[in-house]
Amino acid sequence: MGSAFSRIDKVLFFGVLLILFSATVPLVAFPTLGASWVAQAKNYVTDNFGVAYLALGISSFGFMIYIIFSDIGQIKLGEPEEKPEFHILSWAAMLFCAGIGGAILYWSMIEWVYYMQAPPFNAEPFSEEAVTWATTYGIFHWGPLAWSMYLVPALPIAYFVYVRKRPVLRISEALLPVLGETLAHGWLGKLVDILFIFGMLGGGATSLGLLAPLINESLGVLFGVPTNLVTQLLVLMVCTIIFASSAYVGLSKGIKLLSDINLWLALGLLAFVLVVGPTQFLLKTGLNAIGTMAQNLIHMATWTEPFGNLQGFPKSSFPENWTIFYWAWWLVFAPTVGLFIARISRGRTIRTMVAGSLFFGTLGCALFFSILGNYAIYLQLTDALDVVSILNNQSPEAAILAVLNSLPLSWLVIAVFTILLVIFTATTFDSISYILASVVEYKMDETGEPMRWNRLFWAFAMSILPMTLLFLGGLSTLQTAAVVSGVPLLVVAVLLMISTVRAARFDLRYQPHYDDPQINIQEFPEADPWTEEGSWEEVNDENGASLTRSDKGPDTP
Repeated sequence: MGSAFSRIDKVLFFGVLLILFSATVPLVAFPTLGASWVAQAKNYVTDNFGVAYLALGISSFGFMIYIIFSDIGQIKLGEPEEKPEFHILSWAAMLFCAGIGGAILYWSMIEWVYYMQAPPFNAEPFSEEAVTWATTYGIFHWGPLAWSMYLVPALPIAYFVYVRKRPVLRISEALLPVLGETLAHGWLGKLVDILFIFGMLGGGATSLGLLAPLINESLGVLFGVPTNLVTQLLVLMVCTIIFASSAYVGLSKGIKLLSDINLWLALGLLAFVLVVGPTQFLLKTGLNAIGTMAQNLIHMATWTEPFGNLQGFPKSSFPENWTIFYWAWWLVFAPTVGLFIARISRGRTIRTMVAGSLFFGTLGCALFFSILGNYAIYLQLTDALDVVSILNNQSPEAAILAVLNSLPLSWLVIAVFTILLVIFTATTFDSISYILASVVEYKMDETGEPMRWNRLFWAFAMSILPMTLLFLGGLSTLQTAAVVSGVPLLVVAVLLMISTVRAARFDLRYQPHYDDPQINIQEFPEADPWTEEGSWEEVNDENGASLTRSDKGPDTP
């Protein structure tokens, strides 16, 4: 263990544990007071940084469109002759499962209830306008802007790992072109990495805690398992064993296999509901929702409700409660999902990685909301099932299972749904534990895999936190705390976009030609302007020329 531990960045490893305990212990010791503080902090963040979050969302989307159509998008991630590491369907399944997880099964079926009861743009609750927005806003919140924020860290990380051959999956490494070597490899880089890992742990823990009651409730319907704290903890333990095993065997055998299984199970469930449900209604509402979102994308992405409470104008706080909170939430997860997207995209061009993530990610989420969510809306509108009352008077889990129970072969449907929940949860969290293990290592081995014991450690660390907080009832508090801690990532996200362009543009200057649809970066300058050895003046002579080197080893700064 001693030699193995020598590969661990001890500042990151123990720094994350320290900040995790520092955040958790007060919540355990003073749960009521802690919840109150965190709620106040959340309100402060959404009220004062809301415009910044909305600006980042639309800017990230615009940046990805620019990357797709620029020559940066043509750059190959890997060697010229290298084939993609994963087949396109496996790649799509892995990025979708890691980026969304079981939360899509939860929210796609009930999110519309909240929108219908308290709709945006001051629409009348339960009106036709409210229903239209209820079918649309879920696709918007889980759509192209969310995936664009995921891609902000994915781009520079993928570039530095597969083009510049830096063997480290870290946000700080991707900030080299804007922070410089001293800061990126110094205290500021460590702080950025620690903050993003804390956000990852907090976000992951609360997601795991959110899904455990739903899995428990599903098992209760299927097998009569009691719904209580003990069974929820058992569910968490089983999920932990599954994703720990998957993380242990590695990327290709574990995460890829589970993602492939999940893809076909999910498609099977969606196809079944589409066929046996109100097919025409689902197709029409789904297409109408996509059209409504496309037509109003800029409006929805920039709506701040600026005149609320002025001159007696109504204020719903919809942007703060939903859009801004969602953008803050995606931003907390962005480094994790972004690093994972970067890790599985070797052998593809940057354009394929970006366009593929936006397409497959948005399409997958839209299918869930359009089929599962709109089926539940149909039940509500036809008075076949009062989903709204069940959610308000019982629980979201009860509402979800009531919707599934209305389908033919309901026992089988709920069984498939439960399996999907477990595997979705497992694929998300073994992806997170894989990335956590990668981040705290100085350098991965020749296979690109972090050490097995390190993967297992973070897999179990991911589960201990939600088990503790589930017992104390503090999951929502930690979720909000994770979002609050993500505020510095607003600045980091902007720096990452600048870093991507600066590094790629700088390297493109030193290629003999790049007229081909695929650009292979093989020539590098003698000294980068962001390192101690180089500067813009030192790199370029008076004619703008530069010496280059074609063989840059993995350890070259």
